[in-house]
Amino acid sequence: MNKSFKLTAVISIACILLVSFVYILTKPQKHNDNEVVFWSLQMGTFDGYMKPLIAEFEKQNPDVKIKWIDVPYSEGEKRTLASILSSTPPDLVNLTPDFSSVLAQKQALEYIDCAKLKDYNKQITQSLMTDGKCYAVPFYATSSLTFYNKDLLKKAGVKRIPVTYGELNSLAPLIKQKTGVFVTMPTLTENDTLLKILNKSGINTPQTLTSDKSVKIFEGYRELYQKDLIPRESITQNHQEALEKYMSGQLAFIQSGANFLNIVKENAPQVFKHTDVAPQFTGDNGKYDVSVMNLIIPVRAKHKDGALRFALFLTNKQNQIELAKLTTILPVNNLALNDSYFNSYTEGDIIAKARVLSAKQLANLQKNIRFENNHKEILTLLNTTVQQILLGNDDVKKVLESAAKDWKRLEQ
Repeated sequence: MNKSFKLTAVISIACILLVSFVYILTKPQKHNDNEVVFWSLQMGTFDGYMKPLIAEFEKQNPDVKIKWIDVPYSEGEKRTLASILSSTPPDLVNLTPDFSSVLAQKQALEYIDCAKLKDYNKQITQSLMTDGKCYAVPFYATSSLTFYNKDLLKKAGVKRIPVTYGELNSLAPLIKQKTGVFVTMPTLTENDTLLKILNKSGINTPQTLTSDKSVKIFEGYRELYQKDLIPRESITQNHQEALEKYMSGQLAFIQSGANFLNIVKENAPQVFKHTDVAPQFTGDNGKYDVSVMNLIIPVRAKHKDGALRFALFLTNKQNQIELAKLTTILPVNNLALNDSYFNSYTEGDIIAKARVLSAKQLANLQKNIRFENNHKEILTLLNTTVQQILLGNDDVKKVLESAAKDWKRLEQ
């Protein structure tokens, strides 16, 4: 075989490969035109719940297929933002209301007919609205409770469980004197803990931050802190450390989610033996706070109808109750909330009692605050402000006036 023939053969083969490659790239790709892509957050361990649920939905809706992808909680916002900016976002996404609200304000979410949400908790549904429109389907909720150590309260001679933060804090000297332990550990600088405390007393704007009521709350915490009536770690550590102190018998009260009862039961059986639960502490308005997860449909989603149908199926009575029994979440569907599972318990079953009490709290909710601009920066400002007040001797009113000015600037 001469060199010329070899060269011709090589060129021919290369041309054939090139044509084949171009054909593969330009050939119309097969897409599943009825495939709804659903992103959940941190639900990868719930295969036994999600897969049969998806199979049943597809059976009832033969024109729709569900592709379920679970995303780590820490990656949820970043991945969602990147996908929404692309031309191929998922069709249904599990997100937090705060981030969903930001996307709604940017007109990145599909409008949902509010009439389709009539079976859901009205207060929660309204809290998810933006400019009077519905952009999210409520998914599930949690509402913290008060855990308390009956043995420590008996030793201190406390016969009535405090209802408000003020009543709780007023017990601090007595409990410390009689038992040597702290009344609680408020973790004031953890996320939005301080904001929730203030919000329950109507302190949620720069103007109300400087009110006499606000000054009194901050002065009260400074007195507790400087008199060693709450742990020094109250302005540096988080809920996990507070729970550990409760489990080691160093706290009489702690506000926590019902799911943490199992942790107390497993890790501190003696403390669990003396533990009971009550509704979460309130401010002077008697309302409770709640944490919610929701489901959104990007405005660029390709299968919006199928996505909404699946969202409503995922949150119907049967599926909400089933998920609640696997976890300690609360349904957002009123039909599920009215089930006996959330309305009755056997005396002595503290875990069932916690479920019932937290479910009842959903009927009397404090409206959550959502800042349109610089949400995280405002939280940081409040948290550094309470640190400054507790650690120093500055005039509280002046410190709050300075913080209020910074708050106004951040809101602009």
